[in-house]
Amino acid sequence: MQVETNQDRLVAVSVAGNIVHPSFPGLPAEPYRLAADGTPFLLPTFGGIVYNISVGDSAYGWLADCVHPGVSIHYGAELGNRGLNVFACVGNDAIVMTGEGKGTRGVVTGKSGRFSEQVIVHFPKKTRPLFAVGDKIVIRAQGVGMAIEGFPNMRLKSLSPKLFAALAPTLAGGKLQVPVVASIPAHLLGAGAGLTSEGGSLHIQTTDKDALRGAGLDTLKLGDVVALLDYDSRYSHGYLRGAVGIAVVGQTDGPRAGYGPGMTLLMTDSGGAIEPVIKADMNLVSLLGLES
Repeated sequence: MQVETNQDRLVAVSVAGNIVHPSFPGLPAEPYRLAADGTPFLLPTFGGIVYNISVGDSAYGWLADCVHPGVSIHYGAELGNRGLNVFACVGNDAIVMTGEGKGTRGVVTGKSGRFSEQVIVHFPKKTRPLFAVGDKIVIRAQGVGMAIEGFPNMRLKSLSPKLFAALAPTLAGGKLQVPVVASIPAHLLGAGAGLTSEGGSLHIQTTDKDALRGAGLDTLKLGDVVALLDYDSRYSHGYLRGAVGIAVVGQTDGPRAGYGPGMTLLMTDSGGAIEPVIKADMNLVSLLGLES
């Protein structure tokens, strides 16, 4: 059976942000942070232009604390930035409007930041030296409001029609079968629980390396599509037996307890109507034809 959606009625609207400067929160212990074993560290974190990490690269092993691959953007005014963060969807097209890189085209690949305030945009590595902090990027935002016929408890979030088509989910036995590279058990989900699922990120906990390897999660790449088991993210992220979510790995891991590769939610259903199907190479690079 064909999967029917309402995407022919979705509104496409412009949202914009500027390349944001990396920053550290003004806490007494900053700029140092504590690793899971209590060791202080100082490493690059989210924000700015990251020249050497892209979607398709490993999500692990970088000397970084949850860094965003590519470019991070933010709109200065709080209300406008919430519009950017909520309406931008993974797979939406973006274009640089100012500076030496004007006209360069990119693609939204995730959302994150300390308080869910940044949108992550992929551009080919060869173009990034043309950019500067403060350059304006406009996104053709489309996807919010998309729904699948026959699944009233399912929510699609931050998911563009382009990426939905590339995922090519199928119907079988009353469930929506979605291809993913791996499934993440609820006990390995950490930072982000209890927060909004409209933007921001939910993290894989990585302190227990044996548990990570046992779940087959130690080789994840940025841009991998994964399933979240026993997690209901219709309104905010939280444990619910039988619920299933689909997300994309949007940022690298880090040394802090409760953190690891950060994921942006794409789909969620509270009644288990999503059935993850393990399939190799379900990554944004191949799904969206991204140039590294």
